[in-house]
Amino acid sequence: MLLRYLKISACVFSALLIGQRASAQTDTLRLTFQDAEKLFLTNNLQLIAQKYNVDASQALIKQAKLWDNPVLSTDQNITDANKKFFDHSNGRGQIFVQLSQVFTTAGKRGKQVQIARDGVQIQQAEFNDLMRNLRYNLLLDFTQVNNLMEQRKVYQTEITSASAMVNAIDKSYQNGNNSLKDLIRLKALLFGLQNDLVEIDRQINDLEAELKTLLVTDPSKFIAPQIRFINNQVALDVPSLIEQAKANRGDYLSNVYQLNQNQHNLALQKAIAVPDVTVGSAFDQNSSYARNYVGLQISLPLPLWNRNQGNIKNARLTAQSQEYTLKNAEVGLNNDVYSAVKQYGLSQQLLGKQEDDFYDKYDQLYRGMAKAYQIKQISLQEFVDFFDSYRDTKLKILNQKLNLQKAIAELNFAVGATVVSPL
Repeated sequence: MLLRYLKISACVFSALLIGQRASAQTDTLRLTFQDAEKLFLTNNLQLIAQKYNVDASQALIKQAKLWDNPVLSTDQNITDANKKFFDHSNGRGQIFVQLSQVFTTAGKRGKQVQIARDGVQIQQAEFNDLMRNLRYNLLLDFTQVNNLMEQRKVYQTEITSASAMVNAIDKSYQNGNNSLKDLIRLKALLFGLQNDLVEIDRQINDLEAELKTLLVTDPSKFIAPQIRFINNQVALDVPSLIEQAKANRGDYLSNVYQLNQNQHNLALQKAIAVPDVTVGSAFDQNSSYARNYVGLQISLPLPLWNRNQGNIKNARLTAQSQEYTLKNAEVGLNNDVYSAVKQYGLSQQLLGKQEDDFYDKYDQLYRGMAKAYQIKQISLQEFVDFFDSYRDTKLKILNQKLNLQKAIAELNFAVGATVVSPL
């Protein structure tokens, strides 16, 4: 039963692989990271939505500059003594008209404009931080898909070799030249490789969905990252990178701008305690001491009880709270940069120990070990051990390259700019 199950599983798996390869040939979108980045900047819907928030906040600057509208009010008789409606002819009836305008004091309008400008800076910083986060996710997904595709090639090589070995041993077993134990061991090995390959395809499928959402591409097309791995040595100066991060990172700048806005709001709340002046003119036809009276009106509230004390205290405490929030953001930024630089150095150091031609040498040895087993120079256990070691070593090398790309992504993310070219 085990032999039959393994045979059926191998046949089904082979059919799936053929279908996937056929689909990949006709519906594949091959992109370099530079191509993907252009699509991302043009198509990403989250960026477009946040850009509208920036534009919307800019409209508030225009609104803050506007003067208050003048107020026009009137009072007149509906009927006169003769029951005539709205009759004001020949000096009869009563008309009162008033026009007034509020004039703000203590520079309130200018302070409101400054707060609106702070709001634009906050929205722009949030836009930049969103782009930084999404670009970081794009780079990670891009490199991980490429890494999994390279892992897939390793598994496909071993599956091809193991399948050929199983067919040869199966024929030899039918002729009585090999044991059933060896055949079962090889088929179990092949079955394990096939299951691992399916798991890799599942991971690729999940990452592809994320990539297509970031790039807003056709969901039916497979995105095949085109990466040429280059291990560049870059000297890094941590204090300089920290200053660069403070100038570039949207999350840090957003806290800076929020503190500025809170301080400007405190100044505005203090200014609001100063009364505004209302100036107007009134015309009274008949109810004043003289007919057709025209008067000048000036009014302002007396700040006896409400001097905006609560709002001033609230604005002061909010600004003090934001000061500590900014200090915490600075501490986090410093630690992010230090950690990213150290991680980058460790990844560079580990990957630099590998020889450039390691792949070729190991592949040659792999082919030699497979041939040695076929002519009975080594045992099945020795071949299986080397088989596992070959796969593990190649996967570790791929993971070291992936870790270096992740370290580069973390470094650029921590600084908020391209310090090391990723791909």
